[in-house]
Amino acid sequence: MNFNLFKNKSLAIDLGNNNTLVSDKDNLLVSQPSYIVFDAHNNAVKAVGDKAYSMFEKNHEELRPIKPLKGGVIADYDSASRMIHELIKQANRGTSFLSGYENIISGIPYSTTEVERRALRDALGQFNARHTYLLYEPLAAALGLGLDIREPEGKMVIDIGGGITEIVIISLSGIAAFQSVKIAGDTFDEAIQDHFRRTYNMAIGLKTAEQVKIKVGAVQNDLKEAPAPMMVRGKDLMEGIPVVRRVDHAEVVYILEKSVAAIEHAIIQTLETCPPELAADIYVNGINITGGNAYLRGLKERFESRIKLPVHIDPQALLSVSKGIAKALQDPKKYQSVLVA
Repeated sequence: MNFNLFKNKSLAIDLGNNNTLVSDKDNLLVSQPSYIVFDAHNNAVKAVGDKAYSMFEKNHEELRPIKPLKGGVIADYDSASRMIHELIKQANRGTSFLSGYENIISGIPYSTTEVERRALRDALGQFNARHTYLLYEPLAAALGLGLDIREPEGKMVIDIGGGITEIVIISLSGIAAFQSVKIAGDTFDEAIQDHFRRTYNMAIGLKTAEQVKIKVGAVQNDLKEAPAPMMVRGKDLMEGIPVVRRVDHAEVVYILEKSVAAIEHAIIQTLETCPPELAADIYVNGINITGGNAYLRGLKERFESRIKLPVHIDPQALLSVSKGIAKALQDPKKYQSVLVA
């Protein structure tokens, strides 16, 4: 085989619970929701990404919508494999898979088991890459934030994703202390949905709950710029008719309190297990927060007041893992120590 065919054909994949990003060494090629819809009769793919997400919770019985990832890992292997295939096809813009790839690097949560890592490797095996690597997402996020993970200096990264929150302390290209909690964006959405059901006898979809979180979501009442209240549309569970209810940020603070407090507790536990010399570094450098749910209003101020450390929110929190994987893709030899073959 002529290996020149592989030249510059490498991909970085951030397979997220709610969003999947595909990039090459320099550019983001695809950013789509991690959803796929099948024809219920013949199992053909009807939609993927944005189009599939728009159908979610609005489909009829002839369509089968699936969210293939749960808790940051593959929950449905077949649908995840086909979703990745379709998204890579979009990234290729019609180029044939036959020539294969030089390198494919995919992010994966640090807390995964070997079985979960093997499922992802198997799903990536369909692309005939010469080298397939996994990169732990907290390390990728640190690279995407521009941190030098090879230094003997403690760096704390908190990745609040869709299915999982990972809290790590990094030094010398390794993870010195770690906590993982299955409390993240999906948990917030489910808490909002549950609150409306219990408090108002009102059913709302997960997509509506997510919009509540985005538009009026906050983790403390005292905000510099409070968002305007929003009207939430749903269904009355007693009478079965459509209803509308107003919700403001203070109510969402109350709804999310238990979940955010659990993340705070995990951060403190991680600091407690951290070696003293690294703790001294973190006292100076502070905490870096990334992931799609880092944008919750008041998060920086709340964590700074509760944990008494400087908090830095990545302005491109949705992209930090993807940027870090792309950075490793540019020079895999340089980052060989953090790539899992």
